[in-house]
Amino acid sequence: MRIGNWKLFPVETGRFALDGGAMFGVVPRTLWEKKNPPDERNRVPMALRALLARKVDQSGAFTGQNLLVDTGVGDKWSPKLADIYAVDHSQLSIERGLAEHGLKASDITQVLLTHLHFDHAGGATRKREDGSIVPTFENATYYVQKGNLEWARNPTEKDRASYLPENWEPLIEAGVLEVIEGQGEFLPGIELILSFGHTDAMQLPRFHDKGQSLLYCADLVPTASHIPIPWVMAYDNRPLVTIEEKKSILPRAAAEGWWLFFEHDIQGPAAQVVQGPKGFHAGVRSDLGSGSGDLAD
Repeated sequence: MRIGNWKLFPVETGRFALDGGAMFGVVPRTLWEKKNPPDERNRVPMALRALLARKVDQSGAFTGQNLLVDTGVGDKWSPKLADIYAVDHSQLSIERGLAEHGLKASDITQVLLTHLHFDHAGGATRKREDGSIVPTFENATYYVQKGNLEWARNPTEKDRASYLPENWEPLIEAGVLEVIEGQGEFLPGIELILSFGHTDAMQLPRFHDKGQSLLYCADLVPTASHIPIPWVMAYDNRPLVTIEEKKSILPRAAAEGWWLFFEHDIQGPAAQVVQGPKGFHAGVRSDLGSGSGDLAD
């Protein structure tokens, strides 16, 4: 999919699983399990999907500017925690995902972290054989919102387990983490929208040009099942704020034909939004490649 001067590609970095009740909050299991069947431990399989944005010139040739949005869980996991979250890199990894586009970690020039929860920022750093932890993308500048970094360093009891300092402190030590504050234009053709329901100052990039838009939803709308307004996660710190944010964004997305990019939906990366008599739901879906639902280059 091309929007403006950016060609956009989903990058599958692995799989993991989260408790179904936590993923769907007050929605009864009899409803959410129809499209999200849990395993014997009540865990729902989840994608760990990054977005690769490669800048192109007027001729459509790649310029060498390669932006990655989020990084998956990474591989710095103890066997116990890997089992709890069913972390699986046996078939998918960020290295393999980039290789499908002829890229290596060293080719990434910028990394936009929507927020610093482990399933979004875990792959930002890696552990070397000597045990030291270093930036995964050695030539990249990383970006995070000031408010989210401050929250990550002083989390609540509710979300402390989701913020692991090993995922961002080495970036600060290496001098590659740039802290930004506020929403608006991040780069030409990329607007940042801030969200405060899931956690503080989560930043959602919207790629836009001439009426075309793709919004990377992160954990505001983690899967297509979460498009309906009341379907919010128990993981959200402020679920009522999440609801208000969805009520603000989804009508515009439906009216303007935005694509929503889902970080955790194993059924596919993107869909448009439809507003029907019973509320919002997923409409046309796309794999962001060629075929039905794709935007022409």
